[in-house]
Amino acid sequence: MVDIVPFKAIRPTRDKVHLVAARPYYSYKKNVLKAKLEDNSFTFLRIINPEFNKAIKTEPNSKERFSLVREKYAEFIKEKILIRENENAFYIYQQTKNGHKFYGIIAGASIDDYEKGRIKKHEETITSRETLFVSYLDIVGYNAEPVLLSHSTHDELDKALLGLMQERPEYEFTTTDKIKHEVWVIKGKNIDLINKFFEEIDSLYIADGHHRCASSAGLRKKRSKKEVKKYKNENYFLAFIMDEQKMQIAEFNRLVKTLNNLSKEEFLLKLTEIGSLTKIDSADKPTIEHQLTIYIDSDWYTLNFDNSLIPFKDPVKSLDTYLLTELILKPILGIQDLKTDENISFVSGAEPIENIVNSVDSKKYKIAFILFPISIKQVKAVADVSGIMPPKSTWVEPKLRSGLTIYNINE
Repeated sequence: MVDIVPFKAIRPTRDKVHLVAARPYYSYKKNVLKAKLEDNSFTFLRIINPEFNKAIKTEPNSKERFSLVREKYAEFIKEKILIRENENAFYIYQQTKNGHKFYGIIAGASIDDYEKGRIKKHEETITSRETLFVSYLDIVGYNAEPVLLSHSTHDELDKALLGLMQERPEYEFTTTDKIKHEVWVIKGKNIDLINKFFEEIDSLYIADGHHRCASSAGLRKKRSKKEVKKYKNENYFLAFIMDEQKMQIAEFNRLVKTLNNLSKEEFLLKLTEIGSLTKIDSADKPTIEHQLTIYIDSDWYTLNFDNSLIPFKDPVKSLDTYLLTELILKPILGIQDLKTDENISFVSGAEPIENIVNSVDSKKYKIAFILFPISIKQVKAVADVSGIMPPKSTWVEPKLRSGLTIYNINE
């Protein structure tokens, strides 16, 4: 069984929720971020950018900056832009995008479950980022962006959620990206009902938010070594938990700036040594696993990897992202580290393919690789053996908004 808990969320008032909720700040272009900060005094972005329009600035990611974030957060509460739930609750969240409904439970997920492997991971975390997030959480004292966790389909849980969603939601609004957001507050006996179903679920899988999980665990460890007050909420982190079949997983495509001193013809010849290369007439995505689509110098090709090069029994080494890295990017194009090499960029499969074409046609990049999406079955197979996927292997939706249900760590 997995352990999830209800909590007293700090959340926007109903009349301001559409103004408060925001995407993570790093997802905005600079000009858009500036416009939002200027035009909307209620946006959660004001909390995490507390020095907006101030002449004197603190160092980014410094303790001084984090302290200002905490002060701005307290100001939002004082001004009653944010209110505190009067009793513990679960929150059902539903996001509707392009006709698809993503829904599940917002709750506190157990750090013990994470450390004991009942919440399973498939990505490495970067120590420096983890340390930074621990410092941030320690000072500001809240989680505002849920980790996305998935579970195997549970029909009774799904039926219960759909029943509860027949009531009027506490929040119902649509954002400018044409995504509809709804939140239901679940209290009383329905908490016991939901907990009963989660007792029948053996494990959860991290779909998005590995660093947030690791930093919450790091914070508890850091505080346990100090003579400071211990809070129950330190043992959990904010999570959005949903049926794995209701998520959507897209590919992460690759754009590369170099052919590593090879001509186009020399590069294509090398590809014929690792698979079947076929020229195609127009832009197209791969239709099967272990197939790539390649765009180079206004031409499109498909490459099907030779089966003899695929270790099918290894859940990591049989991934297309791994094969692309080990058979093409490293040995042919000289890209040894996907995390640091400036010659490679990543584009989510949610982006139109025309954007990739334009990036190559503009000569900013030499070549594009379009991949077949990794399935949830493959993600789980990697996590079940404690494997680690190559960087940027999956683009998972839904992407959640910050500031809808804030989790108070210091409680």
